[in-house]
Amino acid sequence: MVKRRYWINRIERGWERRSLIWLSGVRRVGKTFLCKSLDNVEYFDCELPGVRHRMEDPESFLRSLKGRVVLDEIHRLFNPAELLKIAVDHLPNLKIVATGSATLQTSAKFRDALTGRKEEIHLTPMISEDLEDFGNTNLRHRFLHGGLPPFFLSQSVPERDFQEWVDSYWAKDIQELFRLERRHAFQKLLELLFVNSGGLFEATRYARPCEISRATVSNYLSVLEHTSAVYIVRPFSTHRPTEIISAPKVYAFDTGFVCYYRGWQSLQPENLGILWEHYLLNEIIARTQNRNIFYWRDKQGHEIDFILIPHRGQPPITIECKWSSGNYEEKNLKVFRKKYPEGENWVVCQDIRELYPRKVNGLQINFLNLAGLVTRLEETSRRR
Repeated sequence: MVKRRYWINRIERGWERRSLIWLSGVRRVGKTFLCKSLDNVEYFDCELPGVRHRMEDPESFLRSLKGRVVLDEIHRLFNPAELLKIAVDHLPNLKIVATGSATLQTSAKFRDALTGRKEEIHLTPMISEDLEDFGNTNLRHRFLHGGLPPFFLSQSVPERDFQEWVDSYWAKDIQELFRLERRHAFQKLLELLFVNSGGLFEATRYARPCEISRATVSNYLSVLEHTSAVYIVRPFSTHRPTEIISAPKVYAFDTGFVCYYRGWQSLQPENLGILWEHYLLNEIIARTQNRNIFYWRDKQGHEIDFILIPHRGQPPITIECKWSSGNYEEKNLKVFRKKYPEGENWVVCQDIRELYPRKVNGLQINFLNLAGLVTRLEETSRRR
């Protein structure tokens, strides 16, 4: 069993702050295997009827446990929030990792019962340290196969598995939990979003091909976001007349699905830039555990890939993603910094071996590789 060191350490650090860890992530991202790889844990699969029967008296069940416990698929219980509240309130020495559906995590009952009492960890598709743990740091392989461990480990591109994942996602995450009925329309929207991943989202653009209303498109997008199938990156602005202030950008959760839906069976040089951007977004979300990430664009077409705000009121950090450092031009950054002069500027390139700062037209720019980005993100997270 591969031990994903970064995530194991993240759980261990989380337990130092809270007795309850809520572990979320899309199906097949590796939540169960991660939980089973923890040292000295007692594992319970709540999908099993016998396990659920043992938990019908939650207090007695919890008092029979000691040490560290995994409650996998806890949403299968009749009242999971009650069980977790008992554990947190009355058995603080019991360390628990719980996994479950998006509907439980976003339900009012769950939030109200456990507000401020749990550590939330979102398990993303594989990040840079995972590639090392799995013994394959080839980024092109990671882009094409994606970051779901069984897909990544496949010798050939697992095209059938991508469609099977979508079918399972509809049956178990959508139809069963959200009670949506129009499968064709929902999957058509998912397909189009993945084909256009990283682009500006306008609901009217998708309503006609999906044969649904604009309001239904927006509702489906919300469901996709709640289940982590897409990441929504909203525009950064101070409502200046020249800036994009409402249209978000929508990213597929994983590069493998982008390649699959765009029909890329092998990668060409022109494909690498957009996939690098997706991969870095995944890394940012994993390291910061924060999806409050922005982009910036004005009405003249100047654009910054990602904007981070370390703390409320602090100046924005710009992040620009370039597969090749030779393709970087500072004109967009120059326009942005005329409006927002304070803040750090990061340009993250695949072909940089050593980090270096450079002053361009009076702008201080830090050119980073992936490892340098990770270091900066972790420093930023500690300041949060």
